Amino acid sequence: MAFNFFQKISRAIAGKSRVDDDTLDNIEEALIESDMGVDTTLKVIDALEDRVARDRMVSFDELVGYLRDEISSLMEEGVATVPEAKPFVILVVGVNGVGKTTTIGKLANYYTSQGKKVILGAADTFRAAAVDQLDIWAERAGVDIVKQKMGSDPASVAFDTVKAAQARGADVVLIDTAGRLHNRVDLMNELGKIRNVCAKALPGAPHEVMLVLDASTGQNAFQQAAEFARATTITSLAVTKLDGTAKGGVVVGLIDRFHVPVRFIGTGEGIADLRPFDREEFVKSLFNPEDLKK
Repeated sequence: MAFNFFQKISRAIAGKSRVDDDTLDNIEEALIESDMGVDTTLKVIDALEDRVARDRMVSFDELVGYLRDEISSLMEEGVATVPEAKPFVILVVGVNGVGKTTTIGKLANYYTSQGKKVILGAADTFRAAAVDQLDIWAERAGVDIVKQKMGSDPASVAFDTVKAAQARGADVVLIDTAGRLHNRVDLMNELGKIRNVCAKALPGAPHEVMLVLDASTGQNAFQQAAEFARATTITSLAVTKLDGTAKGGVVVGLIDRFHVPVRFIGTGEGIADLRPFDREEFVKSLFNPEDLKK
């Protein structure tokens, strides 16, 4: 049976009349099970111990309130500040299978719904299906796409996309890149080349390098973030598959460990199942799971 975050915390303190070491141990276990990560979990537990010792609180509601406060404080850097630029160029990176291309399609739909003109760049030229998949999403979102044949130079596609965006008066550029693994040095190095040609086409671009991570992969998400952080400068995160909150702790751990804001979260498979990340709303949803689905 999959328990959501709040249910795990409830189980951890069920039947307790006071907060003792066993209670904190149970909470610690619940936080780790939610994929918050050991280091972040220990920060939360240490803070709870201090507050328990200082305030001597015993009620369930008070404990949950303090836990909520501590988690929220760790996520202060989760608020993204988006620079103004036109066109605003977003380079989207991530390994295969995390929902990267799908997220780009959802982003295209999101920005279009905001009245923005969007153009996509199919710079994942290593997989034949990648361009076709992005083409489908471009059609669904009703946006233009720049593409070349499979095996073309990804940096060339990125350059052409940025130039096309300028010529067509686009507001937002979303560039797909090949799914990368840390042991593919050639693909990791390609990121630097793509960034350079974007800057050549438009000084200051890319304005954002967004790493897409799958919340359901748990600790693998931390490993992927670490590898990409070594390869390039990541400026934001998009976390997919958060339609349930059983693994919601991964978002807290990512922000705390990498100090990179989460810009968007994916909450389903539909084209509209993407929303801007709101720290207060997200923390609230950890303790009230149905809020995430509204």
